[in-house]
Amino acid sequence: MKTIYVGNINYDANAEELKELFSQYGEVLSAKIINDRETGRSKGFGFIEMESGAETAIEELDGKEFLGRRLRVNEARPREPRS
Repeated sequence: MKTIYVGNINYDANAEELKELFSQYGEVLSAKIINDRETGRSKGFGFIEMESGAETAIEELDGKEFLGRRLRVNEARPREPRS
């Protein structure tokens, strides 16, 4: 399993649309768009977990336009511990 970071997502996009986009490249286990805690509004980035096809999805979708915005797609890095 591989986790993919997706940035510059249209604020009106939902997780289901993101899942549909990535499912062209392999099995998507989960799709999540991160929302602001206080406003509930999308922060414009999210994460996709894929069982297979992650490398192809990253290559094909990085820089691709989705709902009017050019996506930034790369392998997610582990979260830095907060101090």
